Amino acid sequence: MGLAILYNSNMHFEHRLWKGELAFWQDELKSFNNRLSELVSRWTDKQILAQLEHYQNQFIVHGGIIEDLLEDLQEHETRIAEQSKKDIDLLNSSMAKKHIEFRNRLETQRRIYAELKKEFFRFLEKYM
Repeated sequence: MGLAILYNSNMHFEHRLWKGELAFWQDELKSFNNRLSELVSRWTDKQILAQLEHYQNQFIVHGGIIEDLLEDLQEHETRIAEQSKKDIDLLNSSMAKKHIEFRNRLETQRRIYAELKKEFFRFLEKYM
């Protein structure tokens, strides 16, 4: 299968969607961390505190991944903007490849994050 032709305007649109999704995740992580703080002040049970620490670590890791994704997205966006200035609307194959790789990274992260949220909500149902 050949590489799809990606136009700059379509990529900008997809980037805006991705940025919105990543910003939403960042907001969610803030509220999840607030929940953790409430629980830490409520529980003394070592097993529960260990689980809270596990989730705190997972949220830190996920927050770092979001930062990396946003940085890479910004870099890609800058490259596209430079190309647009030169009035080149078709992406060269290496940029198209980068775009598709980024899309795949985001989809993978979306699955991992959804699973983490499910686990965390199950945990909250038990201990909130």
